[in-house]
Amino acid sequence: MPLDADLDDDLEGGFSAAPGVDLSPITLQLNPEHCGQRLDKVLAGLVPQFSRSRLQLWFEGGHVKVDGKAARGKDTAYGDETVLIEPQAAPEDTAFTPEAMDLNIVHEDEDILVINKPAGLVVHPGAGNWTGTLLNGLLHHCPQLVGVPRAGIVHRLDKDTSGLMVVGKTLAAQTDLVRQLQARTVKREYFALVWGTPRLSGTIDSAIGRDPRDRVKMAVLASPFAKPAITHYERVATGELDRRPVSLVRCRLETGRTHQIRVHMQALGFALVGDSVYGKRHLTPVFHRQALQARRLGLMHPRTGQPCEWTVPLALDFAELIAQAGIPEPSDKDLDQDHDHDHDHGHDRHDDPDVE
Repeated sequence: MPLDADLDDDLEGGFSAAPGVDLSPITLQLNPEHCGQRLDKVLAGLVPQFSRSRLQLWFEGGHVKVDGKAARGKDTAYGDETVLIEPQAAPEDTAFTPEAMDLNIVHEDEDILVINKPAGLVVHPGAGNWTGTLLNGLLHHCPQLVGVPRAGIVHRLDKDTSGLMVVGKTLAAQTDLVRQLQARTVKREYFALVWGTPRLSGTIDSAIGRDPRDRVKMAVLASPFAKPAITHYERVATGELDRRPVSLVRCRLETGRTHQIRVHMQALGFALVGDSVYGKRHLTPVFHRQALQARRLGLMHPRTGQPCEWTVPLALDFAELIAQAGIPEPSDKDLDQDHDHDHDHGHDRHDDPDVE
């Protein structure tokens, strides 16, 4: 990802969080059949376990020596040289290492770990974020996760989205959680502050895929490659920011696509406050991140089969934002009531995959 994060959709299996990297020096003796060839081409054939791009970096860094002298990839081989390669770790080689960090642990037992992720924390290592991720912190907190794919992570939150995530501490627990996500039985409820005033409630049933005009973004698409995505939303309260109307919206996910809430709400014309990717650029300075938090998480415990549910209050910056908009943070009691006086008793269903 990233993508904010969140690189991808809800995760379904994956690689182990403990790739081994052999950085031992490699000594090679060239022979006449290599004569006249470019040195980088020769080495690419002799050490195929390393990519040509990585070899090129080692050439540029002086880590490839011919007869004791630093060599260049474009040098010509004569066929009788001794080549020394000093492999260097790439950022991704050390991505899956434990790092001490403060984790806001909401619940932990032998099987699962529930985290209240702060905004600004990347969930999984990726380009530009090879260290300092939640995965690194999980490996430090619970070393046994080194043997579980993706250190037990089964779903992601965007870097700048705060809130609840569940992690499987064993392979059995992770597998069970993945199956629950696939069956759409995991309850995930979010709060979002959006520009404008959407109708009281609705369901957005619109497939999401990579935006063909901007590969960094996702979009609602009528493409066979787009994945089904369903978001249920309800307007909780309205307020005003920068003399513009805003609404606090409660969203419930059936699916877990990359940037799903951000894309679906923007497709309806109600972009999230602070969203620099999908929002209106002249309005993004109002808040330093997208105003989105995973506030409630419900699932069946992988071992006991009993229903579990956790709720967290809004992150401090989010709470301050809605207070600035004149919206008090709603209590669970308020949310359990059908609707408050602000609601207009309308209901929309949006199921056209071409919504823009």
